[in-house]
Amino acid sequence: MSPTQLPDYGEVLAEVREVRRAGIVRLRELRLPVLTGMAAGPGETGSGQPHSPAVERLLRTAVAAMGGGTLQEAAEYSLGLARGTRDWPPADRRRRAARVYGVSVERFRKHQELMVLGQVAEQLVRGAARSLPGDDEGAGNGHGDGDGRPPLPGGPARQLAASHRPVTVRAGGREHRLTLHVHAVDLLRDIDVVVSPSNTHLALPEPYKASVAASLRRAGAVRDPAGRIVEDRIQDELRAWTDRYAPGGLPVAPGTVAVTGAGALEEQGVRHIHHAAVAVPRPGTNDYDVLPADVTRAVTRVFALLAAGPGRASVCLPLLGAGRGGLAPADSLAAVWAAVEAELARGGDWDVHLLVRRPERADLVAELLTDPEGGRT
Repeated sequence: MSPTQLPDYGEVLAEVREVRRAGIVRLRELRLPVLTGMAAGPGETGSGQPHSPAVERLLRTAVAAMGGGTLQEAAEYSLGLARGTRDWPPADRRRRAARVYGVSVERFRKHQELMVLGQVAEQLVRGAARSLPGDDEGAGNGHGDGDGRPPLPGGPARQLAASHRPVTVRAGGREHRLTLHVHAVDLLRDIDVVVSPSNTHLALPEPYKASVAASLRRAGAVRDPAGRIVEDRIQDELRAWTDRYAPGGLPVAPGTVAVTGAGALEEQGVRHIHHAAVAVPRPGTNDYDVLPADVTRAVTRVFALLAAGPGRASVCLPLLGAGRGGLAPADSLAAVWAAVEAELARGGDWDVHLLVRRPERADLVAELLTDPEGGRT
């Protein structure tokens, strides 16, 4: 790996998974060229045979950067970094990590484990980015690319991640092609229906916020030449829907889907917003509860509404409930996919799109969809 290049996230994740299978105690037996290169000091090169203390320090630093909590604890048990677990068999480490999340070993293997290991890989890549030459924070010199780095000879330091990725999945014994978008929701073009997560009061967040629902509200508004909102179209239509079907501020049932137009997003080829009520406000707090079953129910309802339309349509789904709702991305994807897979298996002829903001989350989604077993013990 060149000192001016970031390691590939997928390659880092693959080697982290190898460490999970073997454990820290067997690092010397593994061929980990990417982690070895990342752990090498100045002037050193990776030989393919890891210098195990350096690789272990690298992994411990990445896990410590996860900030504590269940994510860090599960990572420590998964990799054998927790005190007294260096020589534990992989099955025992997985069993203990599953207990951190309070789920069965099988569920952890298929869902939480890849998320946990993906976060370790993400921290490793972030650490490598910080160590690139010229990566001093706030040290802009007016001649680089705007993040404080001077321009590197021979082109950019890293390859840009694709913002649209085709993903081939299997459902009903057939292959289906989905599109995975890796960008903000308001950049979508030519999508018939965009699904927006909502709470059971169907109350939209303020347009200046960063959530999917807020971004859609902001992008769907009509503005004057000075950029001021003059028509809050999506908000107005959603309020009309609730006045008709849920008067008096009463909440709707989890899994309900309210349909509005797309406001100014129609100029980008977006026709409708389906507001999926999946988050139940927790009384007396600013928090929400989201059940995977409600996510699956809402996505199933989205397809039922599509079936009542004139013909084949495109639909874009974010990871519902994975923001303020608190669902782990893998759990949200599993809940969304349960409805998508059932619809495709029944012969539904829909153009399905998935949406995430960050490349590392896109890698997680693509791997879970194409490798549902999540690796072997």
